[in-house]
Amino acid sequence: MAGETKQWLRFRHAGTTGFGTLTTAGICVHEGEMFGRNAATSKMLAPSEVELLAPCAPSKIVALWNNFHALAAKLNQPEPPEPLYLLKATTSITTPGAVIRRPSYYDGKTTYEGELGIVIGRTCARVSPGEADSFIFGYTCVNDITANDILTSDPTFPQWARAKGIDDYGPFGPVIATGLDPARLVVRTILNGAERQNYPISDMIFTAQQLVSRISHDMTLLPGDLIAVGTSVGVGVMKEEVNTVTVAIDGIGELTNEFRL
Repeated sequence: MAGETKQWLRFRHAGTTGFGTLTTAGICVHEGEMFGRNAATSKMLAPSEVELLAPCAPSKIVALWNNFHALAAKLNQPEPPEPLYLLKATTSITTPGAVIRRPSYYDGKTTYEGELGIVIGRTCARVSPGEADSFIFGYTCVNDITANDILTSDPTFPQWARAKGIDDYGPFGPVIATGLDPARLVVRTILNGAERQNYPISDMIFTAQQLVSRISHDMTLLPGDLIAVGTSVGVGVMKEEVNTVTVAIDGIGELTNEFRL
């Protein structure tokens, strides 16, 4: 739901993990819990003083497939009557700015997928679409990296969880932005300086509110849980020895990571 916009982040400073909001003056350090009671302190830190972490630690990552009209049309796929999703390992999470390396045992194709992420703010079970906004804390940038050849290597069993669950294949951040209307957002993905994706969230088959509602009827969503809403046209293979990928969403910021073959 649109309202006051804040950008929340987590960081490590002087050996301690903390959280706060990003302001024009720097990072305003908070005390308490990001998804509970918290209050701003008088302490300010410069971004250069901290190590930026993933902005939350989800208990699960729910990742959507085939959730955009444009991509379904391009792939000649029927639009699903209900959300299609997998669970992505939480050990796939890495920090904004981290260098991600392809596993030594794998020499196949790896793709970037720039996506919007929904971050849950409070325990959510069997809610209606109309109630969903009150359970959404905010939104973030996601790169849902995929080892494509693993996905289809066994004709009897598509390996979604393994192909997307490799260590470090789930960067998100750099912040969680609150007070945004997701239907007004646009996702851009830049690979090695060239824009490869530029698509509106308004093209989703299931809206953010519908996703939260439908998924919450299957499983209880907990504070900090992440829903990657799926991607649209422009997904591609990272072919260079060193690839710089940026997922940019106005109002949230830019998530940049380096992927090395």
